[in-house]
Parts: sequence; structure tokens; C-alpha cells
Amino acid sequence: MDEKKFLAEKFEANRGHLRAVAYRMLGSTAEVDDAVQETWLRLGRTDTGAVENLGGWLTTVVARVCLDMLRSRKSRREQPMGPDVPEPAANDEHERDADMADSVGAALLVVLETLAPAERLAFVLHDMFAVPFEEIAPIVGRTPAAARQLASRARRRVQGTPPAPDADFSRQKQIVDAFLAASRSGDFEGLLAVLDPDVVFRADQAAQRLGSLPEIRGAAAVAETFKGRAQAARPALVNGALAVAVVLGGQLRIVLRLTISGERISAVDAVADAEAIGTFDVEVLAPG
Repeated sequence: MDEKKFLAEKFEANRGHLRAVAYRMLGSTAEVDDAVQETWLRLGRTDTGAVENLGGWLTTVVARVCLDMLRSRKSRREQPMGPDVPEPAANDEHERDADMADSVGAALLVVLETLAPAERLAFVLHDMFAVPFEEIAPIVGRTPAAARQLASRARRRVQGTPPAPDADFSRQKQIVDAFLAASRSGDFEGLLAVLDPDVVFRADQAAQRLGSLPEIRGAAAVAETFKGRAQAARPALVNGALAVAVVLGGQLRIVLRLTISGERISAVDAVADAEAIGTFDVEVLAPG
């Protein structure tokens, strides 16, 4: 059996599973078709000789594809499947979608739509398909512990319990709120109180084009930079971590990724590159 036929048969054997994963990720049968098709195309472009578990590899790929689709929700390709794409073995694929929807539950799909993309992926893969967090972590670009937190937060929301921030999160949120309040009011001493003496501020090239210096070191210099600023800044979760989002004209323009050490901010990384920001999961939080 040639390799292409072998891969097609293996893919067909996993098709139902891939559709189930994609449906719970996307909630749209049309997008499920796109995700499964893209997974097949990526399989065809990959040397699978070193892949020990093809089913697990396909699950990871379809999850990555769905994550990208959730983040963008842009127009999908309308090009029909070509002759190199294996057709479904049965002709009632879409008829079975109704059963698949019933098995998930409309109410659950509504709740899943409220989750951030990375939360949804972690919850779906772990809680619904028993994928270990060690395998989920690289898909969402987090540590296994952070992936576990994503799933836990999603699980509480699915169960109708608002995510309760732990003590460390609450403490860090107070630091971020204090930083923003001092910045807006021009409180230099207040800024010094929440900045580590050796704090480092770094800006990407897009932020530099907006007038930022590439790097600023020391609490006094960083405090001077932020004094009287942050009028459009809001506390936010960026990829599950506390950060600052600058929203202008209804659009997210700058993300300040923060490193908090102990009781102070030890690093601020300004990201203004639109493409980079587009890869972030951002949830703007209420102050206070």
C-alpha cells in the first residue's frame, strides 16, 4: 500500500473523532468541514515517519486549526475539496451532525461560546476528550500548570460558577490597579511604590514607532514615562496572565505584558504590533 493511500485510510478512521473535537471547539458544522479539511491538508504536507501516535497528532492539529479559527473568525475558504481529499465514507455525514449537536447540547454550546479561545480548547480537549495538559500546553503556548488553570476557569463557567480569583491573582490585580491609578493621576510616588527598583520597560518596533524608547531601566525612569498616562488603559488578562490593554477608538492598540515579582512590577513589555496582538487571548477586566 502506498503511503498516500495509507494516510487516507488512517485519516478516515479518525474523521469522526476529528469532527467531534472540531464541533465542540467551533459549534458550526460549516467550520467543522473547514477545520477537518485543513487538518487533512496539513497531514499531506507533513513527514509523518516519526509520528508514533497518528490519532493524537491529528487531534493536536485539528485543535490548532480550530484555535486559529476561533481567534480570527474570518472568512473560510469556499473552494470545494479536491480529488486528493478523502471523501467521507458515509453519505449521511451532515445528517449525523444533528445527532452530534444533540450529544453536546445547545445550552453547553452557548456557554462554550462565552469562553476565550484558549479556555475553550483546554476545556474541550481535557474534559471532553481526556487529552493530558502536557499535550494541551504547547497548543496554547502555556505551561501545563497554566493550561490546567485555563480548563479550571472554563469548567467553573460551564458549571455556572463565576471564576473565583485566587489570593495571588487578587494581590496582583491590586498592584495593576494601583499602577494604572497612579499613572492616570500623575502620582510619581505612587508609581514608585508599585515598581521594582530595577524594573525594565521594553517596547517592540511598532510601539517604538509610536514614540516609545526601545528600553527604559529603573523605577524612576519608568515612573516618569508613565506619569500622567494610561488614560485609555485597562487591566486585562492576556493569555491568562494579568496585563494592561490600551483601547483607542474601540480597538485594542497596545498590550503591556507585566512581570510581577513579589509586591512590585519588575518588567513591562509593550506590544503594539497588530499581528502579534492578534495572536493573544485578551479579556479586558473591570478596574478595582
